Amino acid sequence: MPVDNSKLARWQSLDAAMVLKALADYAKEDQSYVPRLDTRSSRWHASAAGNDFEILCTGPKFWDDRANCGGGGALDLAMHLFGISFKKAARLLAERNL
Repeated sequence: MPVDNSKLARWQSLDAAMVLKALADYAKEDQSYVPRLDTRSSRWHASAAGNDFEILCTGPKFWDDRANCGGGGALDLAMHLFGISFKKAARLLAERNL
């Protein structure tokens, strides 16, 4: 499935929290979380592909506190949550109409 540059740019700019809610089997925002650096940040407890995650989201960027890694954009988040390749992540995002 070919992906054009405009779709890649859109996926790169999508809000990570919105993408997380769309992709995860379970996603709940931690209402007790108080951001330290950026007031836009939110913490989420999520489950996807049989794995549990604690994800910090700030705009299109995310950080997995448990795995101590992060990224930016919907493709990176899909690849991280499901442990899949770029091509499979692009297919998943297209299937979910993101």
